Amino acid sequence: MNVEFLLEEESAEEALRLLLPGILPDHVTIQTYVLSGKTRMLNTLPQRLAGYSRWMPADYRIVVAIDRDQDDCQALKERIERIISTAGLVSKTASGADCYQAATRIVVQELEAWFLGDMHALRAAYPRVPAGLEKQRSYRDPDAMRRPADVLLRILKGAGYYEDSKELPKRETARNIAPHMEPARNRRASFQCFHALLTDLAK
Repeated sequence: MNVEFLLEEESAEEALRLLLPGILPDHVTIQTYVLSGKTRMLNTLPQRLAGYSRWMPADYRIVVAIDRDQDDCQALKERIERIISTAGLVSKTASGADCYQAATRIVVQELEAWFLGDMHALRAAYPRVPAGLEKQRSYRDPDAMRRPADVLLRILKGAGYYEDSKELPKRETARNIAPHMEPARNRRASFQCFHALLTDLAK
């Protein structure tokens, strides 16, 4: 089995590079490709996926992972599903079975929400982050957080990290947090949906 992950940004690639080997077995070959931003990703997907459809063997899978940001989650997924179908590929959603070629996973809202869904991993990477933060009302529901990257930067600044940064160093935080993540304890629904797909690919 060979799986290609088509990603929006380099921080997602950093996170998956560290997460996937612990989830997928050795017989699954992994490749990741960053398509340099959401707009470019959506614009280049039709041609890229059409190219795959001309040569993909039966043991090949494509996973499109993209941030929702401020888009409507269902509308964004339907757009990508149409791109997959027009390219001549069978999506996991359309097939409803194991005989699919491509799968769509929406990261709601941003990748950093996955990190906020595992506060144990966050504290392992940044030990000065206070314990019990996830019990506070503002952080209790990671699916309800707006602008997770900003929330994560605020938490880290409050703990004495990146105090002079105006933006979250996304690749660095992904590199630091991802090795400590445990899928079973992540409270983020979109992460559990992504993990369920990986579990399916590992069969």
